[in-house]
Amino acid sequence: MTVDDRFSQDFREARGDEPYGTRNEIITGPVSDWATDFSHVEPEWAADPYPIQDDLRQRCPIAHTGRFGGGWLPTRYEDVAAIAYDTERFSSRSIIMSNFRPPRELAPVGGTPPISSDPPFHHDARKLLLPAFTKSAVAKREAATRAFCHELIDALEGQEVVDAAADYAQHIPMRVISDMLGFPPEDGPRFREFIENALEGVNLPPEERIKRMGQLFDYLLAQIRDHVDHPRDDLTTYLINAELYGRKLAPDHVAGTMALLLIAGIDTTWSAIGASLWHLARTPADRERLVAEPGLLPTAMEELLRVYAPVTMARLVKEDMRWNGVDMKADDWVLLSFPAANRDPAQFERAGEVVIDRQVNRHVAFGLGIHRCVGSHLARMELRVALEVWLQRIPAFTLADPSAVTWAAGQVRGPRTLPLRLG
Repeated sequence: MTVDDRFSQDFREARGDEPYGTRNEIITGPVSDWATDFSHVEPEWAADPYPIQDDLRQRCPIAHTGRFGGGWLPTRYEDVAAIAYDTERFSSRSIIMSNFRPPRELAPVGGTPPISSDPPFHHDARKLLLPAFTKSAVAKREAATRAFCHELIDALEGQEVVDAAADYAQHIPMRVISDMLGFPPEDGPRFREFIENALEGVNLPPEERIKRMGQLFDYLLAQIRDHVDHPRDDLTTYLINAELYGRKLAPDHVAGTMALLLIAGIDTTWSAIGASLWHLARTPADRERLVAEPGLLPTAMEELLRVYAPVTMARLVKEDMRWNGVDMKADDWVLLSFPAANRDPAQFERAGEVVIDRQVNRHVAFGLGIHRCVGSHLARMELRVALEVWLQRIPAFTLADPSAVTWAAGQVRGPRTLPLRLG
């Protein structure tokens, strides 16, 4: 069998042509009580989830909802950490809480390995990716990333008001990830559509969601075929040729990992860059200090990651059980809110404040346990370079209209529109 045959055969499951999993009633609308009816896709959550999380941490630290077929939301650091480390009782086979669940048979691989994989498969799938994300591998991408940031700011010249999310933040990880995977850089607008479908379209009817995900996997299959015909030194060719347990990776494994890198690798960093610029635009003292003390940026960056951590991950309960005082049912969702954990006053002094020179900062913006972000070195490099170049080139900026800032709804939160006035 040729490599092309291998990636044409049995690709139906990877593309998502066939509906699978448990379907649930679609439930949206105002929340009656966040302790018993939470919904992470509502506008007020997207706009400002932190007061909601702080309230829950005090009166109901493990909130419940009947939406999406039932789920739980721990808001204390210790609970989030305990679940993140507990792979015996919680499965990662689906990490996006939505209105349908992948079947249990999808474990231990999941649809987007290794983030959707359970032990013992997870360890070996993750190990395949490590060489591409070491500090030394990431360092080789810094010069190109810096040059691209300068190009983006060059294009803003002469404008009084710019959208820092759409015109700057989103493009940086799009270019970095497309270069790593060997995708055409001009396909960036398509990546944004794929991201919004995957992360913000969780309440669509299952048939529509599967159709939209199918568009992503059709794109990935086209890229795989192009790489089969024209191999080059990039991550896609590496995955096509990689072996696990003495065999080439299954087509759905290759496509799922590519989907993970494309979506998670872009949206999380885009969100972190945007949130950091939002904070600096509305906090002149912090912005002016970083302009005056550029050496403080790495420390400040970690604090911005803590306070504005973009990522919440989901788990599925494996079996009925009583856990920390609540009765969890098999296949209940659990939302691991790393943003809520990062603002727990039991873990951090002045937890709700941004302290840009905070010295002890063991935040969990990149997750905890076996699924801690494999691309954390890459994300940190992109965030640092993006902020360094922006502050160097545009040292003075403010929010043009605070009410015009919009935030993504769902499990990755960051500014989607960010109008800044320059100068």
